[in-house]
Amino acid sequence: MAVVLYLEKNLTKIEVSQIEEKLKRSSLVAKIQFISSTQALEKFQIKFPELQGIIENFKINPFPPSFETAIRKNSLSSDEIQNFIQEMRNMDGIEDVQFNWDWVEKMKSLSRLVKAVGFFLGGILILASFFIISNVIKLNVFARKEEMEILRLVGATNTFIKIPFLIEGIILGILGGLLSLILLFLLIKIFPFYLGTSLGVLQELINFRYLSLAQTAMFISGGAIIGFLGSFSSLARFLKG
Repeated sequence: MAVVLYLEKNLTKIEVSQIEEKLKRSSLVAKIQFISSTQALEKFQIKFPELQGIIENFKINPFPPSFETAIRKNSLSSDEIQNFIQEMRNMDGIEDVQFNWDWVEKMKSLSRLVKAVGFFLGGILILASFFIISNVIKLNVFARKEEMEILRLVGATNTFIKIPFLIEGIILGILGGLLSLILLFLLIKIFPFYLGTSLGVLQELINFRYLSLAQTAMFISGGAIIGFLGSFSSLARFLKG
């Protein structure tokens, strides 16, 4: 979420500093980066090497200096952004301000859609994991039915009989979570290499990152909880109390 302010050429350092101070005082701005004309030209040459011939036809650098400002996420309201852009457009030394609000709204809508699809698919996978673990424990209960009867005859309580199966379900859930994390790590490392440069400018928007330490711990804990619940529901059908 960035607003790009293109500056007039031949501005003095004092005038550039005044614009920068104005941006820093704004409560909407989270980060400011000054891009000189030379840096803008270098960035263009790196991102669009196929257009190198067009740039070589210019006798001067056609790119103006600019400020790239990142907007705070909690400040993305239409009125605030529009007022900020209009205020900066009216400021001396700024030639143009670029911010496509319609594009931002579409990206936010797409983000909400992707999250909804992710929650839906995640819910299906959680239910599938629950029933798989439940059925595995159920098969183990059938296979050890005679052992359980012997344990009851010698005075073992239902809780004592349940504990090994519950632990088994938790272990299965944790192992399933660890396996998923390993596959996710490999996918994040391999998939960008497979795509190569086919994404084009979308590479600036799509960022493949791994889960944080807290998210990893929550993921494994979630697997353990699903394993416990799957085992518990399966045992409840055979053991009472």
